[in-house]
Amino acid sequence: MHKLECSAMCAFGQNWNPSETVRLTARILAKQKTHPERTQSEKLLAVKEFESHLDKLDNEKRELIQNDIAALHHFYSKHLEYPDNAALVVLFAQVNCNGFTIEDEELSHLGSAIFPDVALMNHSCCPNVIVTYKGTLAEVRAVKEIEPGEEVFTSYIDLLYPTEDRNDRLRDSYFFNCDCRECVTKEKDKEKLEIRKLNDPPSAETVRDMIKYARNVIEEFRRAKHYKSPSELLEICELSLDKMGAVFEDSNVYMLHMMYQAMGVCLYVQDWEGALRYGQKIIRPYSKHYPSYSLNVASMWLKLGRLYMALENRAAGVKALKRAIAIMEVAHGKDHPYISEIKKELEDH
Repeated sequence: MHKLECSAMCAFGQNWNPSETVRLTARILAKQKTHPERTQSEKLLAVKEFESHLDKLDNEKRELIQNDIAALHHFYSKHLEYPDNAALVVLFAQVNCNGFTIEDEELSHLGSAIFPDVALMNHSCCPNVIVTYKGTLAEVRAVKEIEPGEEVFTSYIDLLYPTEDRNDRLRDSYFFNCDCRECVTKEKDKEKLEIRKLNDPPSAETVRDMIKYARNVIEEFRRAKHYKSPSELLEICELSLDKMGAVFEDSNVYMLHMMYQAMGVCLYVQDWEGALRYGQKIIRPYSKHYPSYSLNVASMWLKLGRLYMALENRAAGVKALKRAIAIMEVAHGKDHPYISEIKKELEDH
C-alpha cells in the first residue's frame, strides 16, 4: 500500500501535501484494484454500499469534493487508475460520511481511516458502545448492558455540547437529526448551559446573545489556529473567557471549550503550570457532562496525571492516572498497550 505513496512522495519531495481524505481515498482505490473481492473488514458492509448522501450536498461541499478530486489527480496521477469524475464524487462523499478519526490516548489526532463493518452502527447521544483503536484495528466495546435484540449505538460526535449544537453538527456532517432520549428530553442542556447565579439575573436575550457570541468565538478560534501565534491564540481564549464569564458559570460547556483550547496552547508552549490550572477547572464538569466511560474524561485525567508527575506532585499524579486507567480498561480493554504504558509510568515514578 505504501508503494503507492512512496513514488509520489519522492517525485514531489517537499511539495507532497495531499489532505488526509485524499490519501485515504487513494488507498481505497488502490485496495479495490488489487483486492476486487470483499476484504476482511467488509463482512457485513462493503465500501461500495456506503451511504453517500449525494442528493443532500450543497454547492460548498460539492466544491470541496472537486478540490479533493483535483488533488488526487495532481499527487497520484502516475500511480493510480481512476474511475470517472462522477464515481469519484460518490467515493469522496462516502468517505466523508463514513470515515473515522483516529486519536491517541490523549485524543491527539493521528489520522483517518474507514472500517466498513463498524460504520454500520447508528449514532446516539447516549451510546452503549465505544470505538477505540489498536494499531490499524478498530475495537468496539460495550459501556452499558445491551439486551439481546437491542440496537448497538456509537457516537459520531463530541457529546459535550447542548442538543441544538449536537444536531447542527450531525446535520452538517451526516445529514440527520438525532432523536435519542437525550435529544428528546434535553435534560442535560440546563446544566451544560449553566448561567451565573447573580442578584440581578441576565435576561433571556443576554443569554441568547452570549451563546451566539460563544459559537462564533469557537469558530473564530478554529480558523485562527492555522495562522496565529500561540500567544495570540491564548489571548483569544482569555478574552472570550472573561467576556463569557460575566454570564456563564465555569461549568458551562462554552467556557469549558475555551479552557480546553487554552490548555492545549499551554501544553504546546510547555507551560505546564498554566495547562494544569485549566485542566483542574475542566475535569469535574467534564465528568458530569459526558457519559460514563467517556474517552474525553479519560484523556483529561491522563493529561492531568502526567502534568502532576512532571511538576513532581506524585500523590495527585498517581490518583489522576488511576482514574484514567479505570475508564480506559472498560473503553480500550485491559490488554491495550496504552494501559501498559500508563502502568509503567506509575511504576517509574
